[in-house]
Amino acid sequence: MTCVGGIEKIKEFRTILKNKPTVKKSILTFLISFIAVTTYCQNKEITQKLNLDFETLQNGKLTGWNDFEHSDYTLSLDSINVKSGKYAASIEFKEGNPTFKAWSFQLPNNYSGKKITLTGYIKTENVTNGYAGLWMRIDPSLGFENMSKNGIKGTTNWTQYSITLKLNPQQTEQIIIGGLLAGKGKVWFDKFNVTIDGTDIKDLKPFEKKLLPAEKDTEFDKGSRIADIPINKNQIENIKSLGLIWGFLKYYHPNIAKGEYNWDFELFRVLPKILNSESKKNRDEILIKWIENLGLFSESNKTDYKSSDVKIKPDLDWITASNFSEELATLLLKVKNANRPKEHFYIELQPAGNANFINENAYRSMDYADAGFRLLALYRYWNIIQYYFPYKNLIEEDWKNVLEEFIPKIIEANNETAYTLTLLELIGRVHDTHANIWGNYKALNNHFGLRFAAAKLTFIENKPVVTGFYDEKLGKQTGLEIGDVISMINNKPIEAIVKDRLKYAPASNYPTKLRNIAASLLRTNDSTIIIEFIKNDKVMIQTLKTFDSKEINLESTHQVSDTFFKLIDKDIAYIDNGSLKKRFLPKIWREIEKTKGVIIDIRNYPSDFPIYALSDYLLPRSTSFTKLTKGSIENPGLFTFTKPIKVGKRNTNYYKGKVVILVNEITQSSAEFHTMAYRVHPNTVVIGSTTAGADGNISQFYLPSGINTWISGIGVYYPDGKETQRIGIIPDIELKPTIRGIREKRDELLEKAIEIIDRK
Repeated sequence: MTCVGGIEKIKEFRTILKNKPTVKKSILTFLISFIAVTTYCQNKEITQKLNLDFETLQNGKLTGWNDFEHSDYTLSLDSINVKSGKYAASIEFKEGNPTFKAWSFQLPNNYSGKKITLTGYIKTENVTNGYAGLWMRIDPSLGFENMSKNGIKGTTNWTQYSITLKLNPQQTEQIIIGGLLAGKGKVWFDKFNVTIDGTDIKDLKPFEKKLLPAEKDTEFDKGSRIADIPINKNQIENIKSLGLIWGFLKYYHPNIAKGEYNWDFELFRVLPKILNSESKKNRDEILIKWIENLGLFSESNKTDYKSSDVKIKPDLDWITASNFSEELATLLLKVKNANRPKEHFYIELQPAGNANFINENAYRSMDYADAGFRLLALYRYWNIIQYYFPYKNLIEEDWKNVLEEFIPKIIEANNETAYTLTLLELIGRVHDTHANIWGNYKALNNHFGLRFAAAKLTFIENKPVVTGFYDEKLGKQTGLEIGDVISMINNKPIEAIVKDRLKYAPASNYPTKLRNIAASLLRTNDSTIIIEFIKNDKVMIQTLKTFDSKEINLESTHQVSDTFFKLIDKDIAYIDNGSLKKRFLPKIWREIEKTKGVIIDIRNYPSDFPIYALSDYLLPRSTSFTKLTKGSIENPGLFTFTKPIKVGKRNTNYYKGKVVILVNEITQSSAEFHTMAYRVHPNTVVIGSTTAGADGNISQFYLPSGINTWISGIGVYYPDGKETQRIGIIPDIELKPTIRGIREKRDELLEKAIEIIDRK
């Protein structure tokens, strides 16, 4: 049984691609990772006899299992194709748009141990355009595996598979397991089993989590009791000061780190006092008393880092520059010098160094009229950026001024649309392509439109050009052709539309903003949309029919190519990095090594991580290609460099031909990381245009009302410390598609790559 919130989240994830189709190739894992949300509200009274063998039914349905919405897939029981017992569970693609579907089962308890393993038997039939596999998730965001790197394809007989994740029982809220089908075909599942460190969970006692004081505090679960916040100059200054201090204490005070306080609710306790303070002196007295009541701590001036390793220092000068009373400033400096624990109730660092924001309540049922929770959203986001965004130095404005600017905006945003758009605008101010509101949100859908025309647009020469159709049949009905240039939509010039939408199009740089805007230009809530366009130098006007997202395949132009390797001729090899699987490299390399040049197309997002395997073939020796920065729990706001990361190995038979890499604004994150690695080949040329400028592992967190957002979580730099964020990968030869080339259906970057390789 799922709660209403769970059903709403499923709808959210089903349409995320329709909001952001440009990231389709990177999103499958993201979508499946959120399947757990639907089981979060499951009835906790799951039968103690775990139905992992698919044998127990109630009213014709599998007990304990969630089969989600069927849509383009059939999820059912099979009594003929079984591994053992009477039944096996199956998923079959019917027709329509192949995405994915999954069975899920929430384990009834949490368990002590180091590792959890899911095993199960899987049989497949004609699985294409994706894969089948097991999946497992440990919430909140502690572990996830879905066999995306070694999924099952084609037709296979019953075979046992297993996946394993590390356990953190003290942090774990729920564990979900299941089986999935991504793409087309059919898959059967049977005889699942779950073990902890080798012991079957049926033989284990549930883990009893010890609740900290922060977890026991539920006073404001139903609301902050702050319905209205008056706005004037003095109040904005007070609210800004409180936001600075609240966030600083959250990450710097040792007793908050130990989980002794629900820091969200402490805000709701002190905020009314601050709003009612009679003067700055009175305000500071309230803050002093508040901080003193948090308890004693020891101080330390030691540092565990070298100054030469520092990329970003904590921004704490405001403590002495904010005209606080001397007593308040002194107290804050004591907190700054506190001896902090290495573990923190609200933050932990992943092995790569990116922050994992834990114990942050999403408050999905928040009342938008609740001014306290709206302000909490601003404070939470602002302080996460302040202390754990590795590219804060590239924001290009004083982040503290942004806090002040958004205080009246968030206070006045007292309905769902205003609130969501205000947060989207705030997110845009960090200039990070990873940072956005990810998911299907009613307010954004209604604002930007629920219906879509059939044409796909891409900005070419700074103009929106028709580069494809989401449905070929519907595309012909539009009267548009590849290469047509859209100049107006509903009598509004494109330039004006772009100007209006820029603040709601978070991205690291302007080309990537245009990439994202292009995907929504032909969205509307109307059944038709009027466009002015240019065809063969003639200005024409056309009324386009629009379609609901269920009537049109918005993902069709972003499917991962099945052709990851081909010979353009006998001397030139072509690799599509978006679909390349590292397990196939030994086989295809026998053909590549004979060529005079290889083209690596990274105008896509990798579906695997072949970076080290391919580099071993390409490079003559181990070579540094990047270094990273990571944050700190003991010194929040500090980012220090790690040692350079290398690819390749000593190899006298390395590839002697030319390596040409193709990039554009679709090249993002992992794709940019791959480009940096392959580029260190001694005979490499990078062709293309500005990439998305957002590299590094992501950090995900939620804002009140369940708004899901990300940031780039680690800094990625060249070995000499040069920036990649916002700048992207700078090509050796800048070359962009032309409108003429699009009309002629030419790939001008590929043509240039062939020309370079053919050059003597």
